[in-house]
Amino acid sequence: MILAEKISDLRKQAGWSQEELADKLEVSRQSVSKWEMAQSVPDMNRIIMMAKLFGVSTDYLLLDDMEAPFPKIYEGDTDELPISVHSVSMEEANRFLDVRFTAATQIALGVMLCILCPVLVIILEAGRETGRFALSEPQAEGFGCIFLFICLIAAVAMFVMNGIRLHMFSYFEEEEIDTAYGVDGFARERRERFRGMHTRDLVLGISLCVGSVMPLFVGLVLFGEEEFAMSVCTTMMLAMIAVGVFLIVRCSIIWGSFQMLLQEGDYSLKEKVISKKNAPIAGVYWSLVTALYLGYSFITQRWDHSWIIWPIAGVSYAVLAGILRVVRNDDGRY
Repeated sequence: MILAEKISDLRKQAGWSQEELADKLEVSRQSVSKWEMAQSVPDMNRIIMMAKLFGVSTDYLLLDDMEAPFPKIYEGDTDELPISVHSVSMEEANRFLDVRFTAATQIALGVMLCILCPVLVIILEAGRETGRFALSEPQAEGFGCIFLFICLIAAVAMFVMNGIRLHMFSYFEEEEIDTAYGVDGFARERRERFRGMHTRDLVLGISLCVGSVMPLFVGLVLFGEEEFAMSVCTTMMLAMIAVGVFLIVRCSIIWGSFQMLLQEGDYSLKEKVISKKNAPIAGVYWSLVTALYLGYSFITQRWDHSWIIWPIAGVSYAVLAGILRVVRNDDGRY
């Protein structure tokens, strides 16, 4: 019995249509039809996936004279099946790193704008209330909100634009990478050249975030609780946080690019499978965090305080990810 006949027989024994099998293998129905009609042959990755789905060995599928076993149909989540393999050439690796380096700066800038967007609201409101600015309340709020939304629109544009650019390289995060000769050495060399900058930016960024409260303490010592002075100190605090986060986000994205290419750290094969399973949870979690941040900020108008939601959310997500790892069974299920 040849491979085409085996695929057809095993599919019918499982009670699946060609379309159902195609969905499980992430191919088109036409591909399955061509396999069963011996017009084309599935790649090795699909052979492995079918072997697990049907509960047979790859030898049985590939060797014409091998006796048919009693199939044990796989009933689990198809996410547990082997992830596909993508070959990466030297040219593709270069293009990937160039796009990621550019996107890292723009995404980090977008995050910085999100943190800085309320500064004009804070300054104008404080200046109006203390009589330093000859503005009415609607004018102060209006100018402040215009600046706020310009920053947010610019940030969202950067996120969307770079999200589209990076989507073409999503297989680096989701699939197994088979790099051409010399790519690993090239990536390791570039990573070593970047290591010093990564360490410097990370240390400086964390230091700025931790030390961002210093302007408030200095303001209290020099000006007491004078409202306008404390508002200026608050904007200085936000500026320090914004610069610190910019440095952290930028260097982290670039460093992550090397890990993707080398399949190390958070982008090892095991971590890719885990990330794929956690993706729906992460999407819901960060959507709720964003809604909480915007809702609290607009309702209370305390943009000088609401930024704390993001670092808390980041730490909380790390804890959540750790809990998911603990409760996950050895077979990858919860």
